[in-house]
Formats: sequence, C-alpha cells, structure tokens
Amino acid sequence: MFQIEEKIWFWTLLVIPVLVVFFLLLQFWKKRTQKKFANKALLKRLSPNQSVFKSVLKLIVLCLAFASLSLALVNPKVGTSLETVKREGVDIVFAVDVSKSMLAEDIKPSRLEKAQQLVSKVIDNLGSDRVGIIAYAGKAFPQLPITTDYSAAKMFLQNLNTDMLSSQGTAINEAIILAKTYYDDDEQTNRVLVIISDGEDHGEGALRVAEEANEEGIKIFTIGVGELTGGPIPLKRNGTLLGYKKDKQGETVVTKLNEETLKGIANQAGGVYINGASTDKVVSQVKDLLNKMDKKEFEAKQVANFESRFQWFLGLAILLLFVDIFFLERKTAWLKKLNLFNENL
Repeated sequence: MFQIEEKIWFWTLLVIPVLVVFFLLLQFWKKRTQKKFANKALLKRLSPNQSVFKSVLKLIVLCLAFASLSLALVNPKVGTSLETVKREGVDIVFAVDVSKSMLAEDIKPSRLEKAQQLVSKVIDNLGSDRVGIIAYAGKAFPQLPITTDYSAAKMFLQNLNTDMLSSQGTAINEAIILAKTYYDDDEQTNRVLVIISDGEDHGEGALRVAEEANEEGIKIFTIGVGELTGGPIPLKRNGTLLGYKKDKQGETVVTKLNEETLKGIANQAGGVYINGASTDKVVSQVKDLLNKMDKKEFEAKQVANFESRFQWFLGLAILLLFVDIFFLERKTAWLKKLNLFNENL
C-alpha cells in the first residue's frame, strides 16, 4: 500500500526542465563566445581538459537531487499494517435559541454569538459522536440531521440568525418535540439534547415535554447564556445601532437570563444545567458528562497504518548534492582513457 501526503509539492519537479533549458542555453552561449575568442584547435590547446561529459554528468546529478528532494517534500508513505478502528459515541442534538432576546449584548459579543461559540467548541472536542442542529424561537426548525460531518455542522451553526424564523417567542417545548424525531437509531441508549438559551420560555409544557423525553431515553443538558441582571435588545441595520426594543408603553425591554426554567428542564430530563459564561468550563463539563455515558458502536472498519518514507529521498538528495560539489568540469585520467564523445580527436 502506498500513499502520497502532499501532492502539491510535485510542482517542484518543474525546476528540472528549467535547469535543463538553462544548461543548454549556457552551452550555446559558451560555444558562441568561444568561437569569437579563438578557433577550435586553439581552444583545445588552451583548455585541453575541458569535458562536455562532466558537465552533462553534473547536470544529471543535480536533476536527480532535485527530483529526490521533491519526492521527500510530497512525503510518500508505505502501509505497514492493518488496524481495526471502531467508531463509538453518543447522538447529540444541539437546540439553539434564535429568538430576538438572543441579540442582547449583556454577554459579549452577544448571546447568540456566544451560543454559536459554545456549540462550536463542544463539537471541536467531540470524538466519534454524531451531532444534529435545531434552531428554535416561537417554532422549532430542523437545521442539520444527525451526522458525523462536523465541518457541515459548524457551517450550519454559523448561519443561524434571529431573522431565520418569522415566528418569534421562545418555545423550548417545540425544540424538545422536534429533537425526538432526530434520533434514528433505536439501539442507541444514550441520547443527548443540549439546549442553549437565555431561558425566556414563552411556550407551554416545557417541563412536561422534558419529562416525556427522559422516558424515551433522552437526557437534556441546558446551557444558559446571558446575565441575571439582563440587558436591552439592540435594533441594528447593517451593523449600525438604531436603538433598543421597547414595549407597548414605550419602555426599553430588558431581557434577563432565566436559570430557573433551564434548571427545571434539565432536572426533569435527568440532565444538568450549565452556566455558559465561561466557554472553557462549559466544554470541560460537557466533555466529562459525555465521557461518563455508554458509547454505542456506529461502525468498525480496517484502516492501514502508514509510515513516512521521506527520509530516504531526503538522504539521497543530500548525498547527490554532496557528490555534485566534487564533480569538476575538467577531464580526469580515467575519462581521458574512455574518450567519450570523441573529445580527444
């Protein structure tokens, strides 16, 4: 088994034809200049040991050195053994609150951006778990079904915004109900729903729905983003602040983190509430909680262990460059005896 790691370095092989062209142009220029200086017979008397063969040999050695160096850069690998790798993990669905209250900037840069950052960091620290994403406000909307493609998950995550759902409000129960449809493996015993929200729940029956989810084997972890003291909801256009959201009486609306709601949901579903103020602490807690869960084997496959062999080619390149230093363009005694290219005529 053979593998090339950095194929882009094959482009360095273009140095070789450049060297050949340069050598030919140099030889042509030498011949032309020498003819202006003296005739062939006189030149042979002036420099009897000049060898065309040695010049060609130096070129060949130099080209081989560059070829070896290029092969070292692409890092060829040879398969040495086969190993069975198992993918084990937990199904995790992230439900992200995208209601207008998530625009509040009491936690920087904003509650929604903080939520996106938290989920992204958690995904970065996952092993072989499968993930899905739900966006919710007054209604819940599926964003990404259960998958092991973390790159796609992070792409969908970054596209979340408060304008994607026309139905405003915060109906956590809708997110829990939708999450139930995400788990497509009946044999998966540990199913996790992570709700990231400020806890301002304007829906009904979230605690009841959370309890039902727990009965179906779904643990709910809740992460609160925002401050207990709260903050106003900024109204922006093209990044410019126009003002703050006001109620019917003309008073500025202050939205606060409601930890009690989030704690209640987590308790009903056998999970844990985590304050999202510190990203590192959230990632660490979620990682510890997931590590304590039983993992289900998703797949087992054989993969080849490859070992780099660039050292061989690098060593050869260094050896050839070292040899090239000692190659002179003059004839040596053994070369005179060979009389290559009829140079002694």
